[in-house]
Amino acid sequence: MASDGGRERNDMKAMAEGQWRPPAVAVMVAGEAAGTKVPGERSLPEVHGSIAIPRGHGRWAAVRKFLAYAGPGFLVAVGYMDPGNWATSLAAGSAYGYALLSVVLISSLMAMFLQALCARLGIATGLDLAQACRVRYPRRTSFLLWVLAELAIAATDLAEVVGTAIALNLLFGLPLLLGVILTALDVVLILFLQHRGFRYVEALVVSLIAIIMGSFFLNLLYASPALGPIVAGLIPTGRLVLEPEMLYLALGILGATVMPHNLYLHSSIVQTRAYGSDERDKREAIRYATADSTIALGIAFFVNAAILVLSAATFHTRGFTQVAEIQEAYRLLSPLLGVQAASLLFAVALLAAGQNSTLTGTLAGQVVMEGFLRLRLPAWLRRLITRLVAIVPAVLVTALAGPSATAQLLILSQVILSLQLPFAVIPLMQFTGDPRLMGPFVNTGWMKVLGWAIALTITGLNAFLLYQTVAGLLGGSGAPMAG
Repeated sequence: MASDGGRERNDMKAMAEGQWRPPAVAVMVAGEAAGTKVPGERSLPEVHGSIAIPRGHGRWAAVRKFLAYAGPGFLVAVGYMDPGNWATSLAAGSAYGYALLSVVLISSLMAMFLQALCARLGIATGLDLAQACRVRYPRRTSFLLWVLAELAIAATDLAEVVGTAIALNLLFGLPLLLGVILTALDVVLILFLQHRGFRYVEALVVSLIAIIMGSFFLNLLYASPALGPIVAGLIPTGRLVLEPEMLYLALGILGATVMPHNLYLHSSIVQTRAYGSDERDKREAIRYATADSTIALGIAFFVNAAILVLSAATFHTRGFTQVAEIQEAYRLLSPLLGVQAASLLFAVALLAAGQNSTLTGTLAGQVVMEGFLRLRLPAWLRRLITRLVAIVPAVLVTALAGPSATAQLLILSQVILSLQLPFAVIPLMQFTGDPRLMGPFVNTGWMKVLGWAIALTITGLNAFLLYQTVAGLLGGSGAPMAG
């Protein structure tokens, strides 16, 4: 006992100094208690369990613990404010004013619940979602899910690359093609930060989120939207059923809300905290991780709502009801608001959102590749491959079709995400509802009902969104996809 206590004190001291690394042993998930042994490797082993959790009880101890657990939720939240969502919110606000704010709110609540399940899976089992798929499904099924996950990450990264390139073009006049190529440099940045420690990655992401929030807060002050219509917009409207075009935009908001790569990413990065292995410590970790992601996604809701409100207050009220492209919104903001800084703040927020999302998308690529394939590549090579998969189509389309094709490229990325989403949400619900895998942390009855209702709703809406998009492309009868 004494030697164990001394070893624990040494580990805690090393963790506080940022030098401790977990031993390279197999992970046994919570299901072992129920009679099922499921071995697996540590997720993101270079940073697994690298952030110490303070001990103690009382109010200040709880604050210190929350601050120690805070971070992963913010990395996840950036996926909900990425450039792929901007066009949808811009179109919704310009076309229908504040009426679709309720859809943004409901979508955010769905996302909060699903991300909480991801944290629950990672902490309870010691497996991320990709590893769980590999362990629990037949090899062919697992391989198919890996291919779909890689496509989803490439599609997500494609939207971030294009969004960042657009921001660089708006701010500095850089050609879109050059901007796309320059986005590859963030591979160097994330390697440097992760070498310093995972907290540095989280600090950069939180700083960029603060820039996004500050930019939209100032623009909302310039736009001076009326509070009454905003509050009314948070209440669902029956117009959704009566107006097909409005319903279509609502589906676009829902379809772009839960990002498949975030489900894989969150289940992994919650394991960067050095929580204990017993049931009490894991329950505490789940509680704090859920609070972290819920607060972070609340901020993401503010950003998405701010885009829609800004669009409604600036464009819709002045008769501009067809603003869907980011470049068009940038050109109109300053003249309509009469504030020179308005367009600049908008572009700065876009650059921060694009850069933030590319960082987390690259991490998600690492989680998926290692989790599904158990493939260990040098960190720089693994991240470079992930980025090139997104950059190559962006370069080709920009070079061959010109800047006007970037909007269609964003649409394509959202269609691919719509296709893949059910293949991440359904496994998540299966795993978190399996007592053999989750042990005492298995979903309760109400969680299963709510989770499957959300999964089926998202799957159905995404299928309908995809059908409408394909019908529009083939027959010209469908509505153009907004996000």
